[in-house]
Amino acid sequence: MIETPVVVRHENGLDGRPIALLVQEASQYVSKIFILADNKKINAKSIMGMMSLSLTEGEHVTVLTDGEDEEKAAEGIKTFFLHN
Repeated sequence: MIETPVVVRHENGLDGRPIALLVQEASQYVSKIFILADNKKINAKSIMGMMSLSLTEGEHVTVLTDGEDEEKAAEGIKTFFLHN
């Protein structure tokens, strides 16, 4: 299991379209991927779960990845938060 701290860099936080893109990114990996924020652990492959987080710009979250491609998954999700 890999824990990766990241900061939300989206100007307006994460709303519908960015969340859909994040879920799409997470779904490319076999590993289980969770986002930890505000004492919540949400499956990053669940669009409804991710919408419930209401992530805002500058918010610190932790990405948990666990599985056979966990390193690639951690890097992919981190890159998403930094560049999208």
